[in-house]
Amino acid sequence: MDAPTEQQQPAQLSSGNDREAFRQTLWNTLLRRSFYLPSFKIYGGVSGFYDYGPPGFALKNNILKFWREHFVYEEHMLEIECPSVTPEAVLKASGHVEKFTDLMVKDEKTGTCFRADHLLRDYCNDKLEKDHLTISAEQASELKNVLALLEDLSCQELGMKIKEYGITAPHTKNPLSDPYPFNLMFQTSIGPSGQSPGYMRPETAQGIFVNFRDLYYYNGKKLPFAAAQVGQAFRNEISPRQGPLRVREFTLAEIEHFVDPENKSHPKFSNVAELEFLMFPREAQLSGQSAKKICLGEAVAQGTINNETLGYFIGRVYLFLTKIGIDKNRLRFRQHLANEMAHYAADCWDAEIETSYGWIECVGIADRSAYDLQAHSEKSGVALVAEEKFAEPKEVEQLVITPVKKDLGIAFKGDHKKVVESLEAMNEQEAMAMKATLESKGEVEFYACTLGKNVTIKKNMVSISKERTKVHQRVFTPSVIEPSFGIGRIMYCLSEHSFSTRPGKAGDEQLGLLSFSPLVAPMKCMVFPLVQNQQFEEGAKVISESLTSIRISHKIDMTGTSIGKRYARSDELGVPFAITVDSDTSVTIRERDSKDQVRVSLKEAASVLSSVAEGKMTWQDVWASFPHHNCF
Repeated sequence: MDAPTEQQQPAQLSSGNDREAFRQTLWNTLLRRSFYLPSFKIYGGVSGFYDYGPPGFALKNNILKFWREHFVYEEHMLEIECPSVTPEAVLKASGHVEKFTDLMVKDEKTGTCFRADHLLRDYCNDKLEKDHLTISAEQASELKNVLALLEDLSCQELGMKIKEYGITAPHTKNPLSDPYPFNLMFQTSIGPSGQSPGYMRPETAQGIFVNFRDLYYYNGKKLPFAAAQVGQAFRNEISPRQGPLRVREFTLAEIEHFVDPENKSHPKFSNVAELEFLMFPREAQLSGQSAKKICLGEAVAQGTINNETLGYFIGRVYLFLTKIGIDKNRLRFRQHLANEMAHYAADCWDAEIETSYGWIECVGIADRSAYDLQAHSEKSGVALVAEEKFAEPKEVEQLVITPVKKDLGIAFKGDHKKVVESLEAMNEQEAMAMKATLESKGEVEFYACTLGKNVTIKKNMVSISKERTKVHQRVFTPSVIEPSFGIGRIMYCLSEHSFSTRPGKAGDEQLGLLSFSPLVAPMKCMVFPLVQNQQFEEGAKVISESLTSIRISHKIDMTGTSIGKRYARSDELGVPFAITVDSDTSVTIRERDSKDQVRVSLKEAASVLSSVAEGKMTWQDVWASFPHHNCF
């Protein structure tokens, strides 16, 4: 027999007002129940920072626990932890120092800063949504074109559009300055002298890349393998909005899967190939179509997704998000347009979740090719490469770089060893370009990465050639497939997808409900004595001790408030089950979403709750196995 269900009343988000009302109701609930606490509140707070209160911290940890089970343990990944403070040299090599910027404008009277592209985007969206009946088709087309090209607009073009549309500072309506670049990294210095600059890391990935050689050796020099890291990242957002979705400190869970660039197949791709879910390929976006359900195997076979390993991780991300409770009908995988893609990326997809704020990017899954390892190899002078040993020797054309150490020693004295290392670290393209210049001009300016400066190399100092030779192994730079998870964003989106309201006992009252899965719920169970009675309270303590012994998270509530109010408080916290002690020998177990209750003996309550909370039994199994209790 199936348990009867009650119709919840999720908010309808068809208009801006509906979305705002839903968002405010949810946010009030999350603040009231201490999922989030504004950081430094007693000092007035600081925008872009939030603390997690007890239920929020527990929810986040449970999401991360399942993330590790689903990815790290399943794929036998190597998990590491690196410092949050990163030397400038690392982030120069990765390109963050030069390119990790947003364009900013200032209110010319108050000095308040805003992201220029966000102001233009919001203006275009507002016009298209609120004024769609009054603007012409030509104006609407222009606004849509601006939105499509927003990523491509230069600093000057962005400033011209802001002036053309008469965009002013929000709230004050004061004029805005011209846009200018602002680096989003928090800068610091390492050590008391201040002469060793560093930054708070904007991502965790670079720590994995710079440790590649040690991880490769640890893994027995075998590819493919993946390394993972969970940790804090920092971005000095210009004008953080959207509550906890855009903050200045956040948790990232990143995976770097290293693979042979000549073989990006995946042995377990068949496990996910039959999945079908919403995808939004590049061609569909450019032609004005919507996302549609596509079979993952077909998307890889047709080349829509670049390779099997990238497709495998897209499938695994889909399973992860839907298992923790993200609505599959409000989840899509959007392929980056050409103007969004990094120049080195082979392909990139974002897992986007629909919320009251619109579609929010929560996971990026990218084939970053070999860019990161090559960049760090070049700047550090340390070869971050892998090897493939051949069963039989192969004859190949091989680049041979032979530094003439005697002449280099005369020219560079104590620095000659570093110059030699830099010459030997050149890739084929660099080496052949140097050879051509030396033959035509006799000398060439060369950036010696291990010295960190340019030097003049003359024709007598190095010999560069290609020779056919038999080799026993191939040395190459691995490609990287990177799934990167914004845990805070996933957590907030999950809260939106789990939130609804239902009528209270008074009829006109609406009670909040967070329908978190037992897999990630902040607590699995609440334990209530029905009334303040010594025998009932002793029974509640016995059950609590049993739950504690088997590590089932719960809270015992012996307050004198009515059982109805305690259930309502538990429902707002997203706790899936409640055990109510109302007898010397038996108790009731209540399921949150249906409000259905069964009666079990006092002694077996903890084991039954453990089975259903850990997924060994479903609530349908429990409903079919135990006597039903009149629902509250």
